[in-house]
Amino acid sequence: MQLWLALCVATNSSAWLSTAVLVTNMRNFPFSRGTVAGILKGYSGLSAAVFTEIYSMLLNNSSSKFLLFLATGVPIICFLLMYLVRPCTPASGQDTHEHGHFLFTQSASVVLGVYLLTTTILGHMIKFSTNVSYTLLIIMVILLMAPLAIPVKMTLYPSRNNKLGILEQSVADENLEKTEPLLKPSSSATTLESLNDSDSEVAMLLAEGEGAIKKKRRPKRGEDFNFREALVKADFWLLFLVYFVGVGSGVTVLNNLAQIGIAQGVHDTKILLSLFSFCNFAGRLGGGIVSEYFVRSRTIPRTFWMTCTQLIMIVTYLLFASAIDGTLYIATALLGVCYGVQFSIMIPTVSELFGLRHFGTFFNFMSLGNPLGAFLFSGLLAGYIYDQEVAKQQGLNLLASSASAACLGPNCFRLTFLVLAGLCGVGSIFSVILSLRIRPVYQMLYAGGSFRIPNQTSGR
Repeated sequence: MQLWLALCVATNSSAWLSTAVLVTNMRNFPFSRGTVAGILKGYSGLSAAVFTEIYSMLLNNSSSKFLLFLATGVPIICFLLMYLVRPCTPASGQDTHEHGHFLFTQSASVVLGVYLLTTTILGHMIKFSTNVSYTLLIIMVILLMAPLAIPVKMTLYPSRNNKLGILEQSVADENLEKTEPLLKPSSSATTLESLNDSDSEVAMLLAEGEGAIKKKRRPKRGEDFNFREALVKADFWLLFLVYFVGVGSGVTVLNNLAQIGIAQGVHDTKILLSLFSFCNFAGRLGGGIVSEYFVRSRTIPRTFWMTCTQLIMIVTYLLFASAIDGTLYIATALLGVCYGVQFSIMIPTVSELFGLRHFGTFFNFMSLGNPLGAFLFSGLLAGYIYDQEVAKQQGLNLLASSASAACLGPNCFRLTFLVLAGLCGVGSIFSVILSLRIRPVYQMLYAGGSFRIPNQTSGR
């Protein structure tokens, strides 16, 4: 019961942190949504490897110390940095320096990911001394904090273009206030204009009363929806189903990756987990970068890349099911990339289709696809088939099988992988339909090669 309560609090707190960071940054950078989503979800994907380094190098594989670190260290960091995560007024257009800042952050995250993968693999092969472990940990912290160089640089060396822009704006405002019309309207003209305005207002009220004019209309795709308005849209449910299939099938393999490796003869599954983690990070970061480039250059809907990755996932699951020698690591790497892409595509897509005003609600509803898929595909499907195969191999019925018994051979997960491949086939069809439906929306939003904020619904 205590473990259940701890997991419940931990997972809920994670959702709160993710929502706060994502919503704030998506609103602060509305013109680079794919890039922002890729960076944030990429660092989220690296967090497990970072905590693993802390657990093994700093805390000497002590579970009690690690739980104490999570219980005290994480809240302290949140309290110290919570004031930095705040909404700010976004630029009215594309910032010339923004691309360079994003590129620096992406490069820093890639270096950090490669470093974590390398040190994790070496840590399984070589026993590091205490001094070497602390040195590697310090380097990891420096790489993790590298993006802070951007605000420090902007504070110490503010951009000259920004200064000029602010100065020109203030001068223009002053000139606008000082400018007076060459011909001032007479008092009779003013009176006539006020009478015309009052007549038009009366006519508008009469028309609204008769039902000829409706002041409020339903939003169009690309504008701000509320949750009820989004629920009746086919695009909303298509996106949810595509995301549900992609992450639900991927998390099934992730949850059972150690058992999959053991079933196929891999005794040390830590490298498999590290490989999946790094490729998951690469998919999250790369999905945001690639989708942002093609949506700006060719107005290709972001969901096109969900279609591509889920088609690759079909091949990947067939590779898992075949259990051919030498394909396990290849399939794990491919699945990690495809699994990560689902996150960095869903986030900007839902904000572009249904707006940023209620983005937090939409994002968390879509995120239900992950635990729902884990429950259905991992807990019910994969778990049941695995237990049945264990019972066959032990020569016992399911109820009498030992909880510690391990299943060996490709049959342990073969049927599960075939079912997951079929689900991804269905998800690919839904993704194609969704991409065709929302292509006009992206042509409207990115017609000029950059994001255009659509006119919002009146009266909202």
